[in-house]
Amino acid sequence: MNVRRYVIWSAALFIFACAPAGPDYYRSDPPVPEQYGCLESKTGGHSANLREITLEWWKGFNDPALDSLMARAVSKSPDLQIAAARVRQARALRGIASSNHMPEGGATAGYQRQRRTESGFSNGISGIATGGNANDREGDLYQAGFDASWEIDIFGGVRREVEAADAELAAVEEARKDALVTLRAEIARNYMELRTLQLRLDIAAGDIRARRHIVELNRNRYTAGLITELDLSRARGVLATSEAVVPVLDRSLHEVMHRLAVLSGLEPMRLVQELSQPGVLPQVPENLLVGLPSDLLRCRPDIREAERELAAATARIGVATADLFPRFSLTGSFGYQNKTPDNLMTGPSNFWNIGPDLRWNILNLKRIVNTIKAGRAERDRLQARYHQQVLVALEEVENALVGISREKIRTASLQQAVDANRLATRLAETRYQAGLENYLSVIDAQLALRTSRDLLAVSRRNSAIAFISLCKALGGGTCRRLEEAPRETEGTPGASGKTQSEEKGPHDSGWSIGTGF
Repeated sequence: MNVRRYVIWSAALFIFACAPAGPDYYRSDPPVPEQYGCLESKTGGHSANLREITLEWWKGFNDPALDSLMARAVSKSPDLQIAAARVRQARALRGIASSNHMPEGGATAGYQRQRRTESGFSNGISGIATGGNANDREGDLYQAGFDASWEIDIFGGVRREVEAADAELAAVEEARKDALVTLRAEIARNYMELRTLQLRLDIAAGDIRARRHIVELNRNRYTAGLITELDLSRARGVLATSEAVVPVLDRSLHEVMHRLAVLSGLEPMRLVQELSQPGVLPQVPENLLVGLPSDLLRCRPDIREAERELAAATARIGVATADLFPRFSLTGSFGYQNKTPDNLMTGPSNFWNIGPDLRWNILNLKRIVNTIKAGRAERDRLQARYHQQVLVALEEVENALVGISREKIRTASLQQAVDANRLATRLAETRYQAGLENYLSVIDAQLALRTSRDLLAVSRRNSAIAFISLCKALGGGTCRRLEEAPRETEGTPGASGKTQSEEKGPHDSGWSIGTGF
């Protein structure tokens, strides 16, 4: 009976010691609505007529110039190069963490010229004393050997270190994907701004040509005595006002071209000549598949990054908790030691030692406890940040959906306004030339036409930018299914408000849904 009890207690102690220190982490996603609030999105992604947002979503614009910009940006962007370097760094750090499972040590060799005391001892080196003979107090010492040390990870500090490094590597990889999504969205957004400015410059140029024609016509009518100098001055003033719009638009156009070049990893002036060629403002694709709000948790790289950072912070708590317990190591050495190099590698000169080693930083208790507290505070901060990131993602999708639907209505109304103002301008000019209207009617009609055409161009740009914002908010087409895999994770409040696991001291255990990114 005593033997059985001893076996049970021994097994329980072994299981307790093998469990990693610190809290386990369970992935727990914040609650999200079942549908998006915008009416147009409540199809839930089940309609066969909807178009899925792919990884190359910008190709829906059917614009070769935009495709070329995207390809160059991906290959030369400094932002992506920085993100890729961070991934390589995180992989190396993960390798450093996993190497702690292996023994440490290496070969040693040395030479010393030493003077011993008369008692025969020298700096703690024994075994070569010759007694108190004063003639032998000075001499040479040659030594060569091999030292090794292996820390036994009984309380899981090294395992938590590797777990944190794995999570941090996954977070950095998601950050690289998010940098790619952001870069593509910025390229597309600035390209739409470029084509809009070119269209607005074309509208302004047409308006200036029409007003110059009116000025010439009024000059001839004034010479003939048909109108007063007041009408001629008004025509010249309106022409000058229209011409003043061009420098402002041209400045914005060059700023956008400079921005596109820098995003592509080029000098600001590199793309000016190429992008100066006018192009058509692309049309926004129709019938988009937006899916469900819960898809954002697996489709947004920034959300996946925040979740992995939370997992890493939780594992770091375990690393700090392991310092509360003693560290056990197995150390050993083998080598040769002699006063002359000729006899160094002989049998009588060899030595070896092996044995266990215990190290317990019990006097550093206050520092360790506060390190654990700091780790828990960091975990709580990242948990709140993860939940906030989900809310921001939902907000961005809702805003983009509302923007697309409302700009579609606005564009249709502005198109009707352009058609009506174009007819009104033509009638006002005809009646003015026939002497049936004064020049103020012509000015009002032309101003209304130019304003409505300019607003129409801006509305089309807003529709394109809203579409780009939607693609970015939905993850830029990087959506993947989560794979289920065991992972040591920490219990956090779920959607129901209940905790999936509780901290039971330094040794908790459990399973989680792996991210599989």
